[in-house]
Amino acid sequence: MSEAFGREIAARDTFEKEGVWLPLLAMHLLNAGEPVVRGKTFTDCVIQGPALVAVLKGTTFDGCTMGAASDPRSMLFAPQGPHLVGAIGLEDCRFVRCRFVEVAYTGSPKFLQDMGKSLKGLAG
Repeated sequence: MSEAFGREIAARDTFEKEGVWLPLLAMHLLNAGEPVVRGKTFTDCVIQGPALVAVLKGTTFDGCTMGAASDPRSMLFAPQGPHLVGAIGLEDCRFVRCRFVEVAYTGSPKFLQDMGKSLKGLAG
């Protein structure tokens, strides 16, 4: 992939009806000096991992399919230290009717609790 492609994808604010390889987007943003994915809107997209995402302030999920696992709690990871090394931060992002594939989640204790309840409700 070219440097121009990297600059283009990092500069975009909206993604619609496309596959988004989250690790690639995160690396292009990091190369552009952005440590997290911030202020992006994804509509009707397939969000592809493998990835661990840290759901930060202002990020919302509306009508999304968050992934599949025999036990949905397998997709949730509690932070163990002060920094989330290797996680892709999502801040002030909006996901509308997206499907997440091979993505796991981490975040605040409240986020993990709420997401756990949501995923359990979908599995049952």
